[in-house]
Amino acid sequence: MSSVLLKSYCQRVITPNKKVKTVLNSIDFRVSKGEQVAIVGSSGAGKTSLLKALIFALKPSSGQMIFNKINPWAVSKRARHKLRKFVSFVPQEPPFPLRQSVYHAILVGRLPTMNFFNSVQSMVQPLSVNDVTEVLRKVQLSDKIGSRVDQLSGGERQRVSLARALISNASFWAIDEPLSGLDPNLAEIVMRTLCENAKMKRITFVCTLHHVEFALAYFPRIVGIKEGKIAFDLPVEEVTSSLLESTYKRREIDSF
Repeated sequence: MSSVLLKSYCQRVITPNKKVKTVLNSIDFRVSKGEQVAIVGSSGAGKTSLLKALIFALKPSSGQMIFNKINPWAVSKRARHKLRKFVSFVPQEPPFPLRQSVYHAILVGRLPTMNFFNSVQSMVQPLSVNDVTEVLRKVQLSDKIGSRVDQLSGGERQRVSLARALISNASFWAIDEPLSGLDPNLAEIVMRTLCENAKMKRITFVCTLHHVEFALAYFPRIVGIKEGKIAFDLPVEEVTSSLLESTYKRREIDSF
């Protein structure tokens, strides 16, 4: 299992017009081992930036982050790379090589913990076929193992990327908007599958969600983010409709 801690974490970026923009501001945030946390907020609030901060994708402009009791930015690049084997990150629009098979796209989830021989062998001889078949069943894609990823719809590709997390040996899942492109029935199946498997394997699971109703239905802890700051961090039973409305309300200046 994995844990993460952010202390006074700030992330600033340079915009195309050369201005400095603060996308995360003075974030204090802890995720304990085995927790399941949903991050909600309006578009542009900083949900994805916060998720990437948790997996040390970008060096903080100021503040500190600790992953499994180690500061990834205070160790060597090689040591930081080794830490990443504990993480499975699923972006909202997962990139796949052209013409890659669904089988190989999913097996990539295990590459960080494979030895060199097995990783090379997997390119010429199928490995873990039963495991790949099982995770495809869980995401309702049992008939797609022999297909090419570029032949799939957007929603199917999204489920392939989630199957990659399910088959991985990671102890920390960071998943960005897993329900985009899915109909309500599939969204229910996928969300339930992810949460149940994370709980069963005691995986730390942090997920950004545009669909607040799924956050409230499946996650014991909800974090709201607004304008790059934590708006609230509460057990799900304490999250009220007025609190959510306040979190999603934009300043008048944002509409211009």
